Amino acid sequence: MSRYEPAVTEAKWQAAWEAAGVFTARRDPAKPKYYVLEMFPYPSGRIHMGHVRNYTMGDVVARQKAAAGYSVLHPMGWDAFGMPAENAAMERGGHPKTWTYGNIADMRAQMKPLGLSIDWSREFATCDPEYYGQQQAMFIDMMAAGLVYRKAAVVNWDPVDHTVLANEQVIDGRGWRSNALVERRELTQWFFRISDYSGELLAALDGLTHWPEKVRLMQANWIGKSRGLQFAFETVGAPAGFAALEVYTTRPDTLLGASFAAISPDHPLAKALEAGNPGLAAFVAECRRGGTTEAALETAEKMGFDTGIRVKHPLDPARELPVYIANFILMDYGTGAIFGCPAHDQRDFDFATKYALPIPPVFCAEGGDEAALTEAYTPLKSERVRYLRGFAGAEVQTGEEAVAAAIAHFETRGIGKGVTNYRLRDWGISRQRYWGCPIPVVHCATCGVVPEAKTNLPVKLPDDVTFDVPGNPLDRHPTWRNCACPKCGAPARRETDTMDTFVDSSWYYARFTAPHATTPTVTEDADYWMNVDQYIGGIEHAILHLLYSRFFARAMHATGHLPAKAIEPFNALFTQGMVTHEIYMGSVVTEGPSLKVDADGNQFQSIGVTRVKFYLPEEVVRIDISGKPEAVLLSALTDKNIDPANRQAVEDFWATERYAPLPTVGRELPILTVIPSAKMSKSKKNVVDPMNIIQAFGADTARWFVMSDSPPERDVEWTSSGAEATSKHLARVWRIADEISRADAPANAEDAALDRATARTIADVTQGIEGFAFNKAVAALYAFTNTMSKSTAGAGAKRAAMLAMAQLMSPMVPHLAEEIWAMLGGAGLVAQAAWPKADPALLVEDSVTLPIQINGKRRAEITVPKTMAASEVEKLVLADEDVIRFLAGQPVKKLIVVPGRIVNVVV
Repeated sequence: MSRYEPAVTEAKWQAAWEAAGVFTARRDPAKPKYYVLEMFPYPSGRIHMGHVRNYTMGDVVARQKAAAGYSVLHPMGWDAFGMPAENAAMERGGHPKTWTYGNIADMRAQMKPLGLSIDWSREFATCDPEYYGQQQAMFIDMMAAGLVYRKAAVVNWDPVDHTVLANEQVIDGRGWRSNALVERRELTQWFFRISDYSGELLAALDGLTHWPEKVRLMQANWIGKSRGLQFAFETVGAPAGFAALEVYTTRPDTLLGASFAAISPDHPLAKALEAGNPGLAAFVAECRRGGTTEAALETAEKMGFDTGIRVKHPLDPARELPVYIANFILMDYGTGAIFGCPAHDQRDFDFATKYALPIPPVFCAEGGDEAALTEAYTPLKSERVRYLRGFAGAEVQTGEEAVAAAIAHFETRGIGKGVTNYRLRDWGISRQRYWGCPIPVVHCATCGVVPEAKTNLPVKLPDDVTFDVPGNPLDRHPTWRNCACPKCGAPARRETDTMDTFVDSSWYYARFTAPHATTPTVTEDADYWMNVDQYIGGIEHAILHLLYSRFFARAMHATGHLPAKAIEPFNALFTQGMVTHEIYMGSVVTEGPSLKVDADGNQFQSIGVTRVKFYLPEEVVRIDISGKPEAVLLSALTDKNIDPANRQAVEDFWATERYAPLPTVGRELPILTVIPSAKMSKSKKNVVDPMNIIQAFGADTARWFVMSDSPPERDVEWTSSGAEATSKHLARVWRIADEISRADAPANAEDAALDRATARTIADVTQGIEGFAFNKAVAALYAFTNTMSKSTAGAGAKRAAMLAMAQLMSPMVPHLAEEIWAMLGGAGLVAQAAWPKADPALLVEDSVTLPIQINGKRRAEITVPKTMAASEVEKLVLADEDVIRFLAGQPVKKLIVVPGRIVNVVV
């Protein structure tokens, strides 16, 4: 009998697929199309098992749809711009371009052995000038359409690296790379008008019925629709030009509990006060060294500066409130000014407590009374409360009702108006760095800010840059920076900011429809291939990437680059779980036993000092010691020449070493702590290299394992034992096929049963794949393997069943499926064979298997005709050998037959 050899077989079939052009996407109006896309990777240089799971999911869908008669587009590209490449250039020398393209080559070489059905002819990287040149062309079109503008904005500024940092790059107030204290600085930045689409982006979420509900909720919360009141306080003692202070609030029902007003450090009034008040200016400067996000400001200590200005309460002008500058107010939400109601907002309560301000309650629990508060009382708006100071008397009502009454009260008197606001801010895309798409505009002393002529695109990044000086190399590259104005021809300067990398990934799905075109898209291709029918990726991209992509599709439609149907680019979205693995955490001795002196001058014996060290899975051996499983450093056993399989030697080793004093400095302690089911992380070393798995077991083993162990939306724990079991199962399938290929048994009565099992498996696998329940599809194939191994049907029936099995396994384990298909004489390639269809007549079950419970425990089962009367079933149950054995002569008190489901016996 021959032996299945993945190392030989997999390379052979990959070459066959490539030679036949099996996965080349073709626009075929005679066929329905299917566009499946996984979120494309950043080229870090190594793929991991998370990549394998993500791309295998897409591959299973793509292969099944192709077999089902669709024209399939399944492309791959690289999200290749960004700071990691620039940081690598600064830290290691070299050039970001060299680093990036080298990593792309490495990752492509790692992905191809997986046998993915990718149309590699459509591959591109976002750092290709052919790609970002078209992005520049669209930027110019969007400028013309009024979707792009420039304004001053407060940003996170790293004073060491001389660059703007994204909020995620500020850690504890410091730059993630330089560790410098980040400053809030006002810079002129480029923005997309995404906020103009806030209402549309929010409303359209209701139509995304094939997206996870949690993703839609996250997007809705990020867009943040709110209904509130906008009104103006009359100021007292403010500089000229600030007679009124505009405020927006979502809780106008609490205005009668206001005890102060506050403005952002970046509010125009704060800026006007800085020049004449050094103390105030110092306070504002301190605030600007803090974070710029809501989350950062919420967790920061609440600080305020009394400006000396007062405002008159709009409902009681004789009452004046102090105006503070406060570090927790953002300028870009609402008006940058608030009133504080400390009784019903914990942030305001903390502030009022710190500065000894009044805390008058507005409402209390429905059955409660006014009382001193020790913390803010913040019920949900939908809860009924009793208003002590309200616009409709001290009556019980919900906060929602009270807000509506307050807005009506203000509007009726002409002192305010109801306003719908959104939390979503315009998208700032300026980045002060080299490795990004250049913003295609020119600054001319005569013409102002002018878009580059499209005939001059792409505006390419210069290659001759250095990173030995902090800051953006484009700022100090005169031959690139200095240019001619495309409008008047006079000397001008290029914009040296580059685009946020979210821009690059916000339209790549559209570019894949015509990746080599000299325009951003081609109408015929976009009309045919869009939308993406199935998008697959991680939940970590649920907000920004998907929101920006949704906006960009609308902007591309507005500028003529996408059809109207594509303004929601992703018909269905699936967010896969992670691949996890145990973490092996050990210790290294950094200081041996020694005498120490405590704070009181007393000497004591130190047992030593250790530091944490993490180990790769291949550095660890799992062994039982005194009946307890332990994770032990393999090198520790090797050092002692102990074979882990020799239990007694291991026991002896631990008897002398395990509880011994800490060894010498530099020694690694052999026993490890195991942290289960953790996300794979390079820093924790709990990563599994797919290349090692492919070399040991073959790509099909890795593919089958990540599809089989759990539902795809959940995390899957990678274990070496699981990989070995998978490999053995696939070898078993091969052996069964090999036996069938040499069988010659004639047709017999068992053929019909096998035909029915085949039809049921076809139906179950198809349903599993189409419903994104890949683990259920795999489970059905496991069960069918058992059926095949036990079947005594004739050779013809077995051959037909195994050919169907090869087709059904093909999306998951395409190489093994091709080998079986060829061995059994299947025509052509199984990758190009039509998807099998189950005969509906064979899916009608004539019999049913009923579990038999005795006193609530399952003890046996019985297969009977579906139409058998309950009285006849009872007779068969009482005559069953297993039932007789478990009854052991005890009389039956009750026997209940639930038709088609179960039999209960009570003794």
